[in-house]
Amino acid sequence: MKIRKLDRKSIKIRLVTAFVVTSIIPILLVNIVYYYNTSKLVRHNAESMTRANLEQTKVSLDVWLDSYEDILFQVYTDDYIVELVDEINAGEDVANNRKKLRKTLRGLFYTKDYVKSIAIITESGELAFYDQLTASTTHTSWLDSMPLSQNELYEEINSDNKTHLFSTGKKVVFGSNSCYLFHIGHRIIDYRDVPKKCGIVVVSIDVKLLEEVCSVPTESGMNFIVDGSGYLVSCFNSDEVGKPIVSERAAEEEKKTAYRRIAEETGMLGNGELSIYSVYDEKTGWEIIRATNQDELVKGLHRQQKMLGFTILLSLLAVLLIMVSQVTRMIGSIKRVVETMRKAGKGDLAVRVKPDKIRPTEIEMIAEEFNSMMDKLKNSVEKQKNAEIAALEAQINPHFLYNTLDTINWMAIDKDEYEISNMIATLARILRYGISDSNGIVRIKDEVDWLKQYIFLQQMKLKNSFHCSINVEPEIMGLLIHKLLLQPFVENAILHGFEGVDRTHSLHMDMKREQDFIKIEIKDNGCGISPEIVQEMNAGIFRQTDDRNHIGMENAITRIRMYYGERAKVVVESQPGQGTSVQIWIPVIGGAKES
Repeated sequence: MKIRKLDRKSIKIRLVTAFVVTSIIPILLVNIVYYYNTSKLVRHNAESMTRANLEQTKVSLDVWLDSYEDILFQVYTDDYIVELVDEINAGEDVANNRKKLRKTLRGLFYTKDYVKSIAIITESGELAFYDQLTASTTHTSWLDSMPLSQNELYEEINSDNKTHLFSTGKKVVFGSNSCYLFHIGHRIIDYRDVPKKCGIVVVSIDVKLLEEVCSVPTESGMNFIVDGSGYLVSCFNSDEVGKPIVSERAAEEEKKTAYRRIAEETGMLGNGELSIYSVYDEKTGWEIIRATNQDELVKGLHRQQKMLGFTILLSLLAVLLIMVSQVTRMIGSIKRVVETMRKAGKGDLAVRVKPDKIRPTEIEMIAEEFNSMMDKLKNSVEKQKNAEIAALEAQINPHFLYNTLDTINWMAIDKDEYEISNMIATLARILRYGISDSNGIVRIKDEVDWLKQYIFLQQMKLKNSFHCSINVEPEIMGLLIHKLLLQPFVENAILHGFEGVDRTHSLHMDMKREQDFIKIEIKDNGCGISPEIVQEMNAGIFRQTDDRNHIGMENAITRIRMYYGERAKVVVESQPGQGTSVQIWIPVIGGAKES
């Protein structure tokens, strides 16, 4: 009893363990995978948004620069300005013409915000400009902050018909006015003589424009711009604007380190780990960089994970309590059913499991099946005695039949009725062969010998009204075949095939081996079978007509297919009034059976 009690406890432990393994562990794994995927998705979305921000900044930068190029275009294509520049180059009234140019440039100056200077350098080297930072008419505020001299600047811009972009240089300081400038320039074009070199125009723009394009930094991220040579073009709250911060040929990781340093020095993004993203602007040749602080994102994910973990823990505890309660209840129900079964095992066939409304459905089904089984067992016990008596009678009857036939046989011999004696002896052999293991497997030789005895009796019965021949290859005599497989085909030919036929009746059977099959052909010259029934037999459709003369053949074909499966084949060919041929192919099974 102690062992059984321990077993019942182990079932409870196993069920709870199974619950832990199949529920708690998978839930924890799902939680981990969920957190990992969520983190990955959030980071991916953050990265996608960052890259979208960079692309938008790039588009805004190009749009703004296009709008400032319009001012440049108005200057270098203006016929009046071209005439004034030509006169200056020719040395005609230089001071007055320079004054006219300044006046014209002032008219264009306030069409756009952030324009700090518009200057024209003529082919003769004269400088005419309008500058917001200085009241001087002879010296600009920005030219000294350029790394190029006036002549170098002129030669570079005048070398082609493209707009030239110059990154931010040194900080421009004039009195209380100071700012960082970047510049765009173009050669002045006289459309009456395009190749003619007459001068260049340079528009200087406050870097605050670029800061506005990059947007105001927040705690989560900031944008800044670096040119192709590694100079910092624009960065909010940085003293390194206009200075080289990284080598032009630096590796990608080296650039990211430099960009991260610049972002950290601004003090705008806190002390968290910074991620660096960038996009290249083909129009300007500049790289737009975005530095983002991932700390808030990571902290948010951790908060979400803690909340999710706490919720799952509470849920699992509640489910575990419910599980233990249900398992305890189920074990109690099983215990009551097992106790009832134990009583039945001791011989009490009247015991039954009592109904229980709180018992789980599955255990209730077991109890009902047990009660039903006990009812059947009780009936079976009552019938067992009659079955045992019937079994004894079944054992006696064949023995009695063989003894009786043997007695009749000797009586026939005493009366010199040898023909009757042969028939009785043959009948006894036929019965003994058919009754003993009727579904067994025998040698072809044994089956053929039995068929010959059966045909002998039929010939005696029908007064030798038909002729029969059986031809079997000697090589297959030892091969195996199921008993009583061919008799129905022979019987059908004798009893139904010859009915109503006046000519001499003949029946032939040939057996031979064809590769891995035994081919058997049973052929008669009887009345034949109707085409409809032949078609049904070959299609495996039986008992579809009212003609029941061929039920033996139908049953035999069904047995062949049951024994040998799809490999076996039976083909019936018949012509009404001309006879029937049944061809059977059965696979060779095993080797030859020893005598």
